Amino acid sequence: MAKKMVGLSFPNPSRSYDASRRCVCFWGYDNAREIAFLVDGQMLMKLNPGTRSEETDLLAAFDRSLDQIRELAKTLYKGDQQIRYVIS
Repeated sequence: MAKKMVGLSFPNPSRSYDASRRCVCFWGYDNAREIAFLVDGQMLMKLNPGTRSEETDLLAAFDRSLDQIRELAKTLYKGDQQIRYVIS
């Protein structure tokens, strides 16, 4: 049996900062199924050296690294029942 092709897309450009988890959240979709991705603040600072751990700085770092972050999300996503992934 051939492996099912994962159809993860990112039509929703919104992202938000979660202060309690110190991460930036964004969403991907596999058909109508919404998948949440949380990008750890430390990961954003690693991708963007010199970034401070303030909300506005982490959101800006996320925006600068968007293509790379989406590729990481596609690598993590398995197409199973899991609905939340942490990129750290």
